[in-house]
Amino acid sequence: MTGSGTADDPWRLTTAPGTSTYTMYRDESADPPALVCQVGSTKLTYRLSAIDDLASWLREQGDWVDLGAADEQKPAQAGTVEAWGRDEGNPVGGWYGLRKGYRGRFGMYLPPLLEALGLAELTHEKRNNRIRAM
Repeated sequence: MTGSGTADDPWRLTTAPGTSTYTMYRDESADPPALVCQVGSTKLTYRLSAIDDLASWLREQGDWVDLGAADEQKPAQAGTVEAWGRDEGNPVGGWYGLRKGYRGRFGMYLPPLLEALGLAELTHEKRNNRIRAM
């Protein structure tokens, strides 16, 4: 990973399968503080607390967890990172995604960041990738 995670110097990341690149940065001035994900011309935003909350949840799981990435309009497979990122039982009581219509793909874009930050280990297969806490 390169970058420092600011708007002027975003993190440059690659999806788990290695097929797409994107950038992310912290926007602590947003309400609530946000993690901004730029994928081509599409901007997604997630709660900044997702980094620590997801790392904590992964530690609680104690083993590999499927990513299960899905668009907002599609249901998330139970037990996956994507499902947890939408679940009413998570620390924010629902969606970590902030931009209506673009709240999904949590399981696609957050795991590579956690890996780059040294918080998790990620598989890098063509599909069906998994993550576990470090």
